[in-house]
Amino acid sequence: MVKPQLFFTPLKNLANQFEKLIHGRLWLKVLIALGLGVVSGILLGPDLNLVNASTVKTISAWLAFPGQIFLAIIQMIVVPLVVASIVRGLASNNNPDSLRRNGLIAICFIVISTALAAAIGILLALNIQPGSYIDASSLAQTAASPLTSTSAPGFPNAAELPEKMSGLIPKNPLASMASGEMLQVIFFAAVLGAALLSIPAKQSRPLFELLEALQEVCLRIVSWAMMLAPIAVYGLITKLVASLGIEVLGGMVVYVITVIIGLLIISALYFVVAKLTLTQSFHDFFANMRELLLLAFSTSSSAAVMPITLQVTENKLGVKPDIARFLIPLGATINMTGTALYQGVATVFLAQVFNVELGLSSYLFVVTMAVAASIGSPATPGAGIIILSMVLEGVGIPAAGVALILGVDRILDMCRTSVNVLGDVVACTTVQALSAQSMTDASQDTPPKE
Repeated sequence: MVKPQLFFTPLKNLANQFEKLIHGRLWLKVLIALGLGVVSGILLGPDLNLVNASTVKTISAWLAFPGQIFLAIIQMIVVPLVVASIVRGLASNNNPDSLRRNGLIAICFIVISTALAAAIGILLALNIQPGSYIDASSLAQTAASPLTSTSAPGFPNAAELPEKMSGLIPKNPLASMASGEMLQVIFFAAVLGAALLSIPAKQSRPLFELLEALQEVCLRIVSWAMMLAPIAVYGLITKLVASLGIEVLGGMVVYVITVIIGLLIISALYFVVAKLTLTQSFHDFFANMRELLLLAFSTSSSAAVMPITLQVTENKLGVKPDIARFLIPLGATINMTGTALYQGVATVFLAQVFNVELGLSSYLFVVTMAVAASIGSPATPGAGIIILSMVLEGVGIPAAGVALILGVDRILDMCRTSVNVLGDVVACTTVQALSAQSMTDASQDTPPKE
């Protein structure tokens, strides 16, 4: 007869080894949670049909509950953290010329990278032709039916542009914070920081110290929320897979692969830029970024992981606080290269499906809209669909065609969010490197005093 302790001892040793393996490795815990979530979602999903739909809905809702708490906690402190970070970032840089230079470099980097991402997406879709794998005859009903009751705003014309620009100034900063209008919040924080710099240090010091304490409190809340991260990821992924099912990917697999290839190309370019602007190796940079990218993938929100992005950029990559605290909130709002690439692929894909001929001017319009629409779009899940409907309307593609890609959009949204967050970090490293280089060149050009 086998003694019970002889049977359970190997299992106990295996559990101890597993606990030692994952101890202190949040990225590994999140990765394991992702895998378990996919398996659980398949077991609960419509493909196997092991559980009836109403029960699956209840189970997945409760499994996703920790994830909803995690996101709510993070989003709760995003606005105060953005205000404190931007004001303190401005305050730590007393050189207006340096601040102006950093902002100009950042804007140029974001615009160029976003336009390049959209162009890569268009070229990939033109060469792979994902729309040729879809039977357009079955989409007549889809194209004729309305997609949504929400009408996306078009690109403003010359007469509307002044009103749009003045709308960036918040009439009520508290209302902007409550509604999550991030561009207005950033503008308010920038004005507040500039005003504090213009008054004597003795008068501004109390508010700076208050904001410093507020920032530390927000980061402490983030550290508490991170304890829920693996459980949150498991629940969110389980609910996603259980609600979609694997068959959704069947007819769209070429389109999905096209988008993922484009995102991998953009990621590779970002890693090259990071290698050029940092002293870290590829391995070290990836090791420092993996937890952040996994969380961005799981939450599908640049804003939700903004506090973690700040921690990684400052503490692990060594970016100066005055650069990171100003550019990370700004980048999470306007730097969306992954979304721009997705828009390029999706536009050409739907044009191929509906047999819409696109000329050079249409492609230029797509690139321009990808850059323009990224500015001010919310850093939240699903924002890319609203932007895409604006682009489709401008090039004559039925906006209802978006219904075709809605089934796989959530998965692609997770992928492109990771690329967006990677772009925010690389923007900081690029600004720091170019700013340091320009200061070195300026010091060399300055003649020595006699």
